[in-house]
Amino acid sequence: IDSRHHKCQYCGKVFTRAWDLRSHIRTHTGEKPYKCQYCGVSFTQAEHLHRHIRTHTGDRPFQCQYCEKTFHNHSSLRSHTRTHTGDKPYKCPQCGKSFSHYDTLRKHIRTHTGEKPYTCPHCGKSFTQSSSLHHHIRTHTGERPYKCPHCGKAFTQYGSLHTHIRTHTGDKPFQCQYCEKTFRNHSSLRSHIRTHTGERPYKCPHCGKAFTQYGSLHTHIRTHTGDKPFQCQYCEKTFRNSSSLRSHIRIHTGDKPYKCPQCGKSFTNSSHLHSHIRTHTRHQCPSPDSVDHSSVLS
Repeated sequence: IDSRHHKCQYCGKVFTRAWDLRSHIRTHTGEKPYKCQYCGVSFTQAEHLHRHIRTHTGDRPFQCQYCEKTFHNHSSLRSHTRTHTGDKPYKCPQCGKSFSHYDTLRKHIRTHTGEKPYTCPHCGKSFTQSSSLHHHIRTHTGERPYKCPHCGKAFTQYGSLHTHIRTHTGDKPFQCQYCEKTFRNHSSLRSHIRTHTGERPYKCPHCGKAFTQYGSLHTHIRTHTGDKPFQCQYCEKTFRNSSSLRSHIRIHTGDKPYKCPQCGKSFTNSSHLHSHIRTHTRHQCPSPDSVDHSSVLS
């Protein structure tokens, strides 16, 4: 078939098949003819609808040959398989770093270009990833759409809920290849592995200090920029990171979630609990009455 017969009237892109052209044109027109019978969400392609329907039916026809884990779609299986094979086919043209997912490479490239195409409509702050923008917007709206079925705790991100649920189930599916320690999420495993390898891939552009985690670098950079984006809803005090904000908020709420397993005393943050626990475990001299004097004199 002559590919010239399948040219997009909107952008001029050429396709070898009429079906591909029709599918492409919907990206211009916004047409979504394939509608989910369960929830009413519409899609531009039948394949996307079929994949979506599996989230309702629970069907996972794609199985990993290494661990037998199953997936809704083939692309998720391919992506997962790379956690076993270590395959990283997507290489950064600027620094040579390799990635297992194309989307991860694309996000990484923005750390070189400085591009932040996603802008918050509330405050104008820009982000390198759309997911980061969506997460940020919820700091304005207060929305927490993901609710735990076990305890009712709500989260701004689905990934946070998914990780939290494992605190109820005890599931730790991510295992270290060096010491076999297991973790609830993949990012914790990656971070842990660097304690074995010594790798510190995240380097501060201001002072050169290197970090094992991107989040640690991001927080550190604020010591240079002075940025304190986390604001207390009670007194408007600002903080460099969300954990400091959470700890501070407990001063207002009186919440003390960290409880001593030995005496039951509660604390607002984990560091105070750890310091307290040492008062139980610290070596204490025996009282004079408990000393066996006969053994001393013999």
